[in-house]
Amino acid sequence: MFGEEVGMYSYRRNSVIHYKSKYEIQRMKDAGKLAAEVLYETGLRVKAGISTLELNDFAHQYTIQKGAESAPLNYKGYPKSICTSVNNVVCHGIPRKDEILKEGDIINIDITVKYKGYHGDTSRMFFVPPISENAKRLIEVTEKAMWVGIQAVKPGNLICDIGAAIEEFVKPYGYGIVRELAGHGIGRNFHEDPIVPHYKNNEVKIKMKPGMTFTIEPMINEGTYEVVFDEQDKWTVRTKDGKLSAQFEHTILVTPDGYEVLTLL
Repeated sequence: MFGEEVGMYSYRRNSVIHYKSKYEIQRMKDAGKLAAEVLYETGLRVKAGISTLELNDFAHQYTIQKGAESAPLNYKGYPKSICTSVNNVVCHGIPRKDEILKEGDIINIDITVKYKGYHGDTSRMFFVPPISENAKRLIEVTEKAMWVGIQAVKPGNLICDIGAAIEEFVKPYGYGIVRELAGHGIGRNFHEDPIVPHYKNNEVKIKMKPGMTFTIEPMINEGTYEVVFDEQDKWTVRTKDGKLSAQFEHTILVTPDGYEVLTLL
């Protein structure tokens, strides 16, 4: 959630990585599992006729009942507890009472919880059937792209290897990979170093080491990779050409021999 806004060439040169201790890793696992649970339960409620605000309110109450906080609420002024990005909205869509889901809609629901001082961050696509074949393929390719990026995670590899793997996989489909936003480190803080681009960018040559935790959350557009930021709400990001967008996200731990996905049920 809240993919790091980086601009095309503004990656930080002096990243400060926080490597998690055994105690912190367990806290990250607890937070990640809860985020996955909230996402699953919220996704079950996606149907024609429901508003994105209703989804937000359910997720918020469920999170509170579990003894956690909805991390996005009031984060840098964000007004709601989750992000709901429908059709051509790439990310950071603000839930609304008057945004009612209908047949053919696709929606990314993005959940971040803060639990016992640590964050778990995950998102995935849902839809209201029937959807078009184009939408179905975009969703399938985007999910596979996330896993391709995850499989590039292991000690000794570079952060830029993640984006390179994703781009190599996505390029034959002719889709655009969003460049203005990226994955990010996560832990006690919602956003930490490193920034994790989802396209080939050799500026991010940070070596992966055990104890690093970060999100991998590719945003794949049906058309151009270019996006526009809403001038009124200052949050909603849409595709520049109005075509569909999809996103999947997991929080990842670098382990001594590879990786562990922390946001699985």
